[in-house]
Amino acid sequence: MKVTIITVTFNSERFLRDCIESVIMQDYPHIEHILIDGRSSDSTLSIIKEYENKIAKWVSEEDKGMYDAINKGMNMATGDIIGILNSDDMLASKEVITAIVKNFEEHKVDSTYGDLVYVDQQNTRKVIRYWKGMPYKRYRFNYGWMPAHPTFYFRKDLLNQLGGYESHYFTAADYEFMARYLYRYRISAQYIPLLIVKMRVGGQSNRNLFSRLRANRRDYLAMKVNNIPFPHIASILKPLIKIRQYYYTLIQKMVD
Repeated sequence: MKVTIITVTFNSERFLRDCIESVIMQDYPHIEHILIDGRSSDSTLSIIKEYENKIAKWVSEEDKGMYDAINKGMNMATGDIIGILNSDDMLASKEVITAIVKNFEEHKVDSTYGDLVYVDQQNTRKVIRYWKGMPYKRYRFNYGWMPAHPTFYFRKDLLNQLGGYESHYFTAADYEFMARYLYRYRISAQYIPLLIVKMRVGGQSNRNLFSRLRANRRDYLAMKVNNIPFPHIASILKPLIKIRQYYYTLIQKMVD
């Protein structure tokens, strides 16, 4: 079973090496790493060329944003399973992809997801927030729940039927994608209680109140189009669910 990992880059020189090396270190042998660059003007391309013999495919050309670039990568993918790894994120350990493949094989599911930690940009051992997943229950979408998108892997053969990312949802495109697959079309999913991704802090949708309100509006539209009941209420509950992440982070720090 081949796994395709897609990384989108644009002036990503600061942390790209960490991202690429976290894929190289995986103990699973059948990985296709595809990099889609938006014509970077910094040293991103030099870094990509430095690791060229470890990267399956890469292109550098103008695109219409991150989700358009991800769609390009998925169209190039030849793996049985597809996942997304942001250019400033890292796979958390060398066993991650092995565990993901094992989960697909043992449970015969369409998708899988796990845990994620937000870490300090410079000190990736410093955990800011822990996104602890939960066993999959479709009804949780009714109150704004979603898996951690960077941990979400799915079967490539679903693309032809269910489609790629809808970039006009902007920062809510990843939520809309998972809501479409998991809620609207009811694909099967299995949670892995394993840390999958270390994600550096600095998300675009939470920079200020205006950004959060704009993201909330896009969440609402994504919920509405995918038939989630009472989308006004669900879109309000969605950011409130993050309180659980901070609670779990506190508990983890007390245990450690």
